Amino acid sequence: MQNFPHQPQDDQGPVFNEPWEAQAFALVIALHEQNLFSWQEWAGVLSEQIALAQADGDPDLGNTYYQHWLAALERISRQKNLSNKNELLKRKSQWHAAYLNTPHGKPIELSAGKIA
Repeated sequence: MQNFPHQPQDDQGPVFNEPWEAQAFALVIALHEQNLFSWQEWAGVLSEQIALAQADGDPDLGNTYYQHWLAALERISRQKNLSNKNELLKRKSQWHAAYLNTPHGKPIELSAGKIA
């Protein structure tokens, strides 16, 4: 796997502050391994998202890196017709509702029946 500039990591690899960061990271790896996009395509989209965030005032201290990663994942998913804006908005809404209704310390899960 190619290292990405500014990706938070330690001696053993990528470092994640929240479980969703690791999930977004793993999803990008899985989609790439299915040949749905190249590393060059991914790096381009991620770089664009970082540049947009910096232009909007993100100080690029590393703590927002996976927010850019997620925005790039959403963008490349739309570009490659893996998902569309409405599907992404619906999924975000479902995750937000699940988050609000999950007791502290418990894993957040979506019910298969609510994803339709």
